[in-house]
Amino acid sequence: MDRLNSEGIPRDQLGYALRNRKMVMFARQTDTCMLCCRNNVGESGLCSYCYSSLDPPELELAVKWNAGVGP
Repeated sequence: MDRLNSEGIPRDQLGYALRNRKMVMFARQTDTCMLCCRNNVGESGLCSYCYSSLDPPELELAVKWNAGVGP
């Protein structure tokens, strides 16, 4: 999945985005998923649909956000 919405970030840049505190915080403040631009994002700045489709390296970063550790 490259991206579901042309306004979202490209999938190959998701690892960088999950390491960038400002990008994740912006997604959380605007309640907009970084990949597909849906609402109801979690601590990682991703909606439940995109979170469920993460690859292992991306999932490790997202889990850190959900645990409250951050990047």
